[in-house]
Amino acid sequence: MRTSRWAVAFSLLSGIVLASAALAGHVELVGKGPFKSGPEVTKKCIECHEKETRDFMKTVHWTWTKEQKWKGKTVNIGKLNALNNFCIGLPGNWPRCTSCHAGYGFKDESFDFSKAENVDCLVCHDTTGAYKKFPTAAGHPAYAGEAREFPKGTPWPPADLLKVAQSVGPTSRTTCGACHFYGGGGDHVKHGDLDTSMAHPSPEIDIHMGGKSKMTCQACHQAKDHFLKGEAASVTLTHTHPSHIDCVDCHTGNVHRNFLVNKHTERVACQSCHIPTFAKARPTKTWWDWSTAGKDIKAEDIPKDQYGMKLYDKMKGDFKWDKDVMPTYLWFNGNIERYHAGDKIDPTKAVKLTHVTGGRNDPHSKIYPFKIMRGKQAYDRGNNTIAYVRVFGPPGSDAYWQKYDWDRAIASGMKAAGQPYSGRFGFVETTMIWPVHHMVVSRDRSLKCGDCHGENGRFDWKALGYKGDPRDPKNR
Repeated sequence: MRTSRWAVAFSLLSGIVLASAALAGHVELVGKGPFKSGPEVTKKCIECHEKETRDFMKTVHWTWTKEQKWKGKTVNIGKLNALNNFCIGLPGNWPRCTSCHAGYGFKDESFDFSKAENVDCLVCHDTTGAYKKFPTAAGHPAYAGEAREFPKGTPWPPADLLKVAQSVGPTSRTTCGACHFYGGGGDHVKHGDLDTSMAHPSPEIDIHMGGKSKMTCQACHQAKDHFLKGEAASVTLTHTHPSHIDCVDCHTGNVHRNFLVNKHTERVACQSCHIPTFAKARPTKTWWDWSTAGKDIKAEDIPKDQYGMKLYDKMKGDFKWDKDVMPTYLWFNGNIERYHAGDKIDPTKAVKLTHVTGGRNDPHSKIYPFKIMRGKQAYDRGNNTIAYVRVFGPPGSDAYWQKYDWDRAIASGMKAAGQPYSGRFGFVETTMIWPVHHMVVSRDRSLKCGDCHGENGRFDWKALGYKGDPRDPKNR
């Protein structure tokens, strides 16, 4: 049974009506202010929405980690402690990384997660489009009377807290995208299937958000008590978690007219055929080599690729970008394995910071599309562990972007993470997987038989566990 377009349209219309009613009511409820800070606004919100605030404080949007059972033991995993091959990790870099935390004042490890007034209600519920957190202020926007610039020389306007508070409403693509479009340090860097082109996409970019239904993020990522379905791979270790969502939640039963195509869906995920490429409008980063950072190169001498993207930055090293990227196809049973801080590595091999489990003979596995992010980052040569690095910090600190001294930056990052450091470092290649779920195309633009099967098919059948193309019975 397919999801009714009328049902979707009615849902969206209801949201608009509710938003209008909420807007009218909040003008009176919020009053005339004034508000000098975000926490002052939140205290006003709590007068009516204490339950909602407390519910939100139980979610990973707030905690950035959660306790999970994994391989017989209990682990806490999330943005608080996970290592990645983009900006490395949170410890030591709090004020910069936490500009995307849905709270105020997460400037170091002492942040009080129990204080409700630290919750940032506005970042998700702003409808003015004018509320923006300042990139290095630990979750705060710029306030009246503050002279802030970002980047240097570009004034950052203060938030009109009263106007924004009086105008709150349901979440939107813009509010969700304020963080999720900018993962990895900028627009279109991390995921490949999430960037600012998804704020107002054409049907060719995404048939759900750009098609006739004009779906929003919350159409799929539905919330109950602020618990949003569809947690990111950076937090959840298993797709069997209650937060999991998939295409078949709406597109149930035999949705294709062709019996053979319906049969395929038993082992091939919908996304594999309906997301032929990602990074359609803007290129996404596919390689990041930190080991080359620190070189003084004149701006006019920095090379650019065919997309106009810089291939080097003194602060970050060498990059590679790709556009209209064909995904990598892997068996996936819903479980994600990852590198945990302190795990020993073999520096002669690429370290899998995250990878999926599953296989041809696993009945719970399907073939899914992924972005594979590759890079080179620092590791502790004495302990053979991936290093936390303090890259961001104020003048005079040991942050890499201040002194360009890897040893000091690693020592500072490891101390912040509570990890030992031998005093010797090197660089090792790493990989991460990112499931591709967005930028879905209509059926007429989806993959056809010959796109995957045949001499020029895109699937690597041997890597998937077959002798060759399984369309030939002898290869099955």
